[in-house]
Amino acid sequence: MAIPLVNSIASWFLKKRFHQIELFLKYPNEVQTELLQGLLQTAKSTEVGKLYEFSSIKNYRTFADRLPITNYEDHADLIERVRQGEHNILWPTQTRWFAKSSGTTNAKSKFIPVTNESLEDCHYAASKDLLCLYLNNNENSQLFTGKGLRLGGSKELYEENGTVFGDLSAILIDNMPMWAEFSSTPSNRVSLMSDWEVKMQAIVDETIKENVTSLAGVPSWMLVLLNNVLETTQKANIFEIWPNLEVYFHGGVSFNPYHDQYGKLLPRPDFNYYEIYNASEGFFAIQDQNHSEELLLMLDYGIFYEFIPMNTYGSSNQKVIPLSEVEIGQNYAVVITTNAGLWRYKIGDTVRFTSVNPYRIKVTGRTKHHINAFGEELIIENAEQALKRVCRETHSEIVDYTAAPVFMSGREKGAHEWMIEFKTPPRDVHQFSELFDIALKDLNSDYEAKRANNITLNEPKVHIARQHLFYDWLKSKDKLGGQHKIPRLSNERQYIDELIELNTPAKTY
Repeated sequence: MAIPLVNSIASWFLKKRFHQIELFLKYPNEVQTELLQGLLQTAKSTEVGKLYEFSSIKNYRTFADRLPITNYEDHADLIERVRQGEHNILWPTQTRWFAKSSGTTNAKSKFIPVTNESLEDCHYAASKDLLCLYLNNNENSQLFTGKGLRLGGSKELYEENGTVFGDLSAILIDNMPMWAEFSSTPSNRVSLMSDWEVKMQAIVDETIKENVTSLAGVPSWMLVLLNNVLETTQKANIFEIWPNLEVYFHGGVSFNPYHDQYGKLLPRPDFNYYEIYNASEGFFAIQDQNHSEELLLMLDYGIFYEFIPMNTYGSSNQKVIPLSEVEIGQNYAVVITTNAGLWRYKIGDTVRFTSVNPYRIKVTGRTKHHINAFGEELIIENAEQALKRVCRETHSEIVDYTAAPVFMSGREKGAHEWMIEFKTPPRDVHQFSELFDIALKDLNSDYEAKRANNITLNEPKVHIARQHLFYDWLKSKDKLGGQHKIPRLSNERQYIDELIELNTPAKTY
């Protein structure tokens, strides 16, 4: 079959899905209510379903009153029983797959259940919807005339007691539909290599021979790959290698710190960037408009959503609300109930709604990844925006960063301590630090109040990281690869203390 015909058929098939998307755009809360009832009905005979009497739950209020809000630790014992081969505990169908996740770089592993339903109706459905929405917005796309370069953090899969665990990307690749495998590069053999550094060069060697029309992966690791591609080929930019490349599908970490670097590697004003929001627990949202920073919350993937306003999170008066009650501009922790058997589960992410008709969001950070040691409530979104602004003002570029509080000691006031690795450092680091402080004040009134006259917080303390510091730190923890992320903000000092120790020779301002 000629490639243009394949392109036309694939485009037609994917665009058909847009009519189903329009249904939840028009009736979002009705779709979510029906979905919840479907999940409860399906799981009513499971151990959890009997415990909470799912069969008698007829509305959201009863559901919210009867089931507690949970985290991974609340599910851990039940999940372990399923991993040991027990059935009908959290979900009625056999659960064979478990996505091993550490959340960030913590040593403790999580094993997130991945059912056949969540594979097909969530993860793979989302992959098709991503293409559907992109093609709907770009009718002249030639996406299927070439291949998509996917960069996962996958390692080998491990089998125990008839169940299998590994990185989510490895599970997705191992179960990948034939159509997706045919249209992707690198090969499954290379994608599943366990040694990240060997795999990186193997990906370069295999993909530079292909007609790549799209990229997909975490921005920090994709940047490493693209720089390796240029180094291997000795080309000036990526389009000299893949002239038909038209879009980069990215997610996992904020794109803001990397935007300008990608602009240099991909110097075309009409090049498209599409953001996604997914995790081991599910696929949640997709950018549905060209040149937008908003993500459309996908409401028919077998995931029922609830939200905790962050101004009540973890307090005695914590409030939990359904999708129908969210407000634009507020910061919320995300709670999900899923077709993988997670019930009222806090995923640890925070989002802000930019629209409620339709429901669009921005990912603002993690419930645990913020700094609030002094009441300043600094979130990742603040840090990303401030760094982006100051990098442009100082003509600098950032590779990675993290931050933690300097706690008060005696008469010494507190501060924020930052470790920043630059690709292009600012000419004057003192000026960078001052401008960064000003930007944070502009973006966060609580931070500004604590910094006023140094009443609580002194000026930020900035360490300039040596080259490859963060890469070496992740390597020391055996966490190289696409799904592993640098913890951006923390209320504890573990990460930054380890990095300071590794950062020799050190430069501090």
